[in-house]
Amino acid sequence: MISGQLPLAADLLAACVAVGAGPREAAEEVGRSIGGPVGDRLARTAVEIRLGGEPAEAWGRFGEIPGAGPLARCLHRAGATGAPAAEPIARLAASIRAERAAAAVARAQRAGVLITAPVGLCFLPAFLAVGVAPVIIGLAGDLLATGGPGR
Repeated sequence: MISGQLPLAADLLAACVAVGAGPREAAEEVGRSIGGPVGDRLARTAVEIRLGGEPAEAWGRFGEIPGAGPLARCLHRAGATGAPAAEPIARLAASIRAERAAAAVARAQRAGVLITAPVGLCFLPAFLAVGVAPVIIGLAGDLLATGGPGR
């Protein structure tokens, strides 16, 4: 669930920052909007900074979410230096989506390989019954009719 919320959160953060919100304000609004584990952590981070907490520590705790480290560093840097953050955050969202897509393709390919053995085990008896057994029965019938292999 966290990995699914992260790109959405990054897109919404980029949109908020693009229209002039600061990283803390954007995090607070996005956090309240999306909820869930990522939204709750974003909102908590924003509240902590608003109440006077050290931004580096607050963003660092947000960065502990798997995959959120670069986003947290970008938001901290934008808040501390005033550097524009909309474009880097949007790039991070695209990067997170690309990683998720690559992981999904890898899982699908692995599933295709893993399904081969059970399917093979299902078709093997049918192949033996329909393909091999009639040939063996036919050869055995011919051998019995002629009285053996040497006659």
